[in-house]
Amino acid sequence: MSDAIHSQIVGDISGLPESASGARNLVWWGNIGFMAIEGTAFALAAGSYLYLMSQSGSWPPAGYRPPDWFWALILTCGLVLSEIPNLWTRRMARNKNERGVRIGALAMSLIGAALLIPRAFEFAHLNISWHENAYGSVLWLLMVLHTSHLITDLGDTVVQAVWLYTHEVGDDQFADVEDNANYWTFVVLTWLPIGGLIYLAPRLG
Repeated sequence: MSDAIHSQIVGDISGLPESASGARNLVWWGNIGFMAIEGTAFALAAGSYLYLMSQSGSWPPAGYRPPDWFWALILTCGLVLSEIPNLWTRRMARNKNERGVRIGALAMSLIGAALLIPRAFEFAHLNISWHENAYGSVLWLLMVLHTSHLITDLGDTVVQAVWLYTHEVGDDQFADVEDNANYWTFVVLTWLPIGGLIYLAPRLG
């Protein structure tokens, strides 16, 4: 019996690209999974809020005022308008525009930081502390959950902007910018129903 090792070519992958973006990139799927997990956490918290509201004779409970809506309106308008530069940045990433992604990442870093200001004022105008009762606890839970996502994406965007301005930009970086833009859209969209629960539901009951 021959000891020779026989090999057979079953395919040629030399023509495949060295990198990919969108659904062809494994990191893209990881980002989608991350958003699915976090979306489930939001849904569980919202479900708890709705359950407590259905079991209460009044909402908020007697003796409490609904959260003041002024700063929430400022934040919501800011989040919605932030999608304009965010989607532009994503387009720059897809077009592999190096200058565009640098400008976009810097702009989104500044916007994210600015939006934390009205969010901080929101916490000061919830009209209840987190430990006073179940209503206060679930209200603060929703606020803290969304705020953690704002801060997480801001941190990611700042690091990304620093990298883009100090390193050569390649295909992997363009894909990262696109994924980050998709995540910011997730942060914006999840706030709309959460904000509705916090600020509108108590006024409609």
